[in-house]
Amino acid sequence: MSVAGLILAAGQGTRFGADKRLAVMPDGRTLLASSLQPYVGVCRPLLVVIRPDDMAAHDVAKACGAQIVVCTDADRGMGHSLAEGARALLEMPGVAGGGLKGVLIGLADMPRVSCTCLQALQQALLASDRPVAPVHQGTLGQPRALPARYLPALARLQGDQGARHLLDWQREALLLDVEDPGVLLDVDTPEDLRTLPVLAAHQAN
Repeated sequence: MSVAGLILAAGQGTRFGADKRLAVMPDGRTLLASSLQPYVGVCRPLLVVIRPDDMAAHDVAKACGAQIVVCTDADRGMGHSLAEGARALLEMPGVAGGGLKGVLIGLADMPRVSCTCLQALQQALLASDRPVAPVHQGTLGQPRALPARYLPALARLQGDQGARHLLDWQREALLLDVEDPGVLLDVDTPEDLRTLPVLAAHQAN
């Protein structure tokens, strides 16, 4: 029984002022590589959705062992990236036959999500066969886990629609309390990146 990873990395990051996915973390890795690494070994397959001709993100994702999904409609909103990734999963051998039990949907600008948290989300999904969302100190975070039966609905998303449009997460999902503050920490600006290590350490205490 496998749970796939679907990482959305096709955004433009306009608030950052440059390609934030290639910004260098304190450990020397790029933001994208840091965000992908926890999924390696937990999610099979691991897919990364990127924009056309985005060779920089392509090379980083490949180096992490991920499969590349190109979204030609990335400019039209996150829903198109989600839909492209879902269609790629549906086209894989074995998915229709039940070989894939679910998918973890993550973001390419959240480098502090822990492997332990991903494993907990995966186990909760497999045990409950329900959507699962992490909650840290009362706040809903990312990534989100969906059973494979939601893939056809994901494949129909458009515009800025996200997985939040598929269900009422507060009412219908299994809300999993986690100790990982990384589920709330994303990088939108250079200041976010500079304060990320300090902020993560502070929230972990």
